[in-house]
Amino acid sequence: MRDAGGQTGAARGWAMLAEPAAIGQDGAVDFAAAGLLDGLQGERRQARVRLLERLVAQGYTVQELQRAAREQRLALLAVERALGGGISAQEIERRTGAPAQATLALRRLLGLPPADAEQPVFSEIDVEAARAARSFVEAGLSDAAVAEVTRVLGEAMARVAATTAAAFAESFLRPNDSEDQVSERFAALAEQLLPALGPVLSAAFAAHLRESVRQGMLGQAELESGQPAGAQQLAVCFADVVGFTRLGAQLAVAELGGVAQRFAELAAEAAVPPVRLVKTIGDAAMLVSAEPGALVGAALALIAAAESAELPSLRAGIALGSAVQRAGDFYGHSVNLASRVTGAARPGSVLCTQEVRDAAAEQYEWSFAGRFRFKGLQHPVPLHRARPARR
Repeated sequence: MRDAGGQTGAARGWAMLAEPAAIGQDGAVDFAAAGLLDGLQGERRQARVRLLERLVAQGYTVQELQRAAREQRLALLAVERALGGGISAQEIERRTGAPAQATLALRRLLGLPPADAEQPVFSEIDVEAARAARSFVEAGLSDAAVAEVTRVLGEAMARVAATTAAAFAESFLRPNDSEDQVSERFAALAEQLLPALGPVLSAAFAAHLRESVRQGMLGQAELESGQPAGAQQLAVCFADVVGFTRLGAQLAVAELGGVAQRFAELAAEAAVPPVRLVKTIGDAAMLVSAEPGALVGAALALIAAAESAELPSLRAGIALGSAVQRAGDFYGHSVNLASRVTGAARPGSVLCTQEVRDAAAEQYEWSFAGRFRFKGLQHPVPLHRARPARR
């Protein structure tokens, strides 16, 4: 039988025996003997005792408390409990029929730490997810497709979770908070707000899925072959913050993060259909479009917006060619070339290949920037600088 902390009675007993000096004859924990009050005086010490007493009552062992104290996350243990847990992969198999090893494999694909079949790292939500995963396979989705979707979902959710946690702490952490106050407040807020996250995440996914379908293509060739469209002609743009690495040595971490955040916001605003924002990674953004002219306009708008926002200078490179979509990203010659063209662009400029310039010749002002040699390409690449058309 498992206790409230998700451990078997035997496991909890051995954990307690590991620190005999910390357990009194009446079974009470001596927090000082366990080293859990080291360096604390006055109100801070009293607040730690109140928190520890509550955590012990919830079933946490001495070892778990000591580990959390070393990692400076005692105040977050109650939040972890509020977010679920206490169910093993074996329990999920018993309740849903989904093999425990398959559940553990999907956990790894999500980018989460490995666990064994008896470890209670899952929650009721995971039980429902296991049932859903089985229904996808039974409907005909291949194991490889499930694995790919799971891996991409893990990458996206890791960013969403990290951003949510940071926003949570920034919004609700108050000056001079004690550990027990933070623990109670954060746990209560987690229990209150977690149910609201489900509809928000579902709505965001549904909206993006609708947009993907709207931009998709399913013509006669695809119907005859039984395969979706493969490689397509696509204009690809990379834009980045000039000298971002150097800025890291000049700005405080919070300021540098603010630059990256504002840049990502501006990139999202510039991606007006038929332009799509594929991803942002720190100081860089990737945008694509089947219409080269629209992509050039988005790049010019992004650079102008960064200048108006008084951000460091941006630069952008655009190439046109064959690209294939896999796992939410794009691959191909045009992607590689656009990245290299960006590296050759001057601050505040949009540099394009000849094919992009020819496709949007009448929409913008152009100037020849020269022929550039890039590693891996046999011949120099002629590049053109785009500017807004004069009115």
